[in-house]
Amino acid sequence: MTRRRTLLTGAAAAGLIPAAPAILRAAELPGVTATEIMLGNTIPYSGPASAYGTIGKAIAARFKMANEEGSFAGRKVKFISYDDGYSPPKTVEQTRRLIEEDKVAALFADLGTPTNSAIVRYVNQKKVPHLFVATGADKWGNYKETPWTIGWQPSYVTEAQVYAKYIQAQKPNAKIGILYQNDDFGKDYLHGVRDVLKGAYDKQVTQVSYEVTDATIDSQLLSLQSAAVDVLMTVATPKFAAQSIRKVAEMNWKPLHVLTGVSVSVGAVMIPAGPANGVGIISSAYLKDPTDSRWDNDAGMKQWRTFMAKYYPEGDVKDGGNVSAFALTDTMLHVLKQCGNDFSRANIMKQATNLKDLENPVLLPGIKINTSPTNYHPVRQLQLMRWNGKTWDLFGEVLSGANV
Repeated sequence: MTRRRTLLTGAAAAGLIPAAPAILRAAELPGVTATEIMLGNTIPYSGPASAYGTIGKAIAARFKMANEEGSFAGRKVKFISYDDGYSPPKTVEQTRRLIEEDKVAALFADLGTPTNSAIVRYVNQKKVPHLFVATGADKWGNYKETPWTIGWQPSYVTEAQVYAKYIQAQKPNAKIGILYQNDDFGKDYLHGVRDVLKGAYDKQVTQVSYEVTDATIDSQLLSLQSAAVDVLMTVATPKFAAQSIRKVAEMNWKPLHVLTGVSVSVGAVMIPAGPANGVGIISSAYLKDPTDSRWDNDAGMKQWRTFMAKYYPEGDVKDGGNVSAFALTDTMLHVLKQCGNDFSRANIMKQATNLKDLENPVLLPGIKINTSPTNYHPVRQLQLMRWNGKTWDLFGEVLSGANV
């Protein structure tokens, strides 16, 4: 079996920490040597969700950038990234490899709801920090049941609640069709919409699912059109999201189209779908859009563009996945900085759950990162936006779970 392996080293650019005392017993700490801190992840460089592979490449590049700028207590970060093809059994295999063979100090930014679901129990039994998973499933905030696993992006349930409230305001009593991926990722959106519609859910909503192994979602969309829905909510990863946008246009169907925030990349979704085909689609964001001219002179996005040009020049600057990778890694670097000279798994987890009003160069204005031992949802805010054929137009206020 072919395995993709990326090994790069990195460290924080800001606030360098003095060299470690000679008495530090690095050999006794998993994933820590006198010169390195090992972090690992799995991500789909191949398979039905391979559009997300750029996130792993951008993370590796960001660690390389940090490596050239400093260290943590004299240590660099070695990042080990394996391809899991978005296949849960392969994720299990590769994660065991990271923990039992590579002996990483922590897992970082493992991507995908079904894939993380396959390893979460094992990782928590091993008491390995499972940090900032790249999925918004609401369960990654369950600090009681899985104390070693923490999310990062806004919860899919919260996102769905925001969409449902918007739909209620725009089209009261609308018939809503939801196309969703048949796993915890997709089902979280059903829960969020039900939270808002309550008893009216069964009357107003028609839901159809697809499997990640399906070739297309054409039949599902035809069934929703036949059900005469007024609002289409597409809860899909990039490949199927692009298919949905194209097929709806081919069908000359004109529902109010709401699209999950995980598939709004201009480069990976909107351009492949045909930019004109998506005009009017509603979604949400918490990161700055690299195609939006409003950020041309933004300091944080200038920092990101400089990074892309020097460390990941082959990466697509229209792909929001590369922005999210930068944001995720910036958060991880802050955690390592807070660790001081203690890189034990327990302290890494402690610092990851003690982030206070942390600003991030590529988050939307007004959004900050906060965690605590009882708050495992670091980013809790988002803003609605509409596709205009070239980029996403933000509108309304920054919203959070408290508003829904």
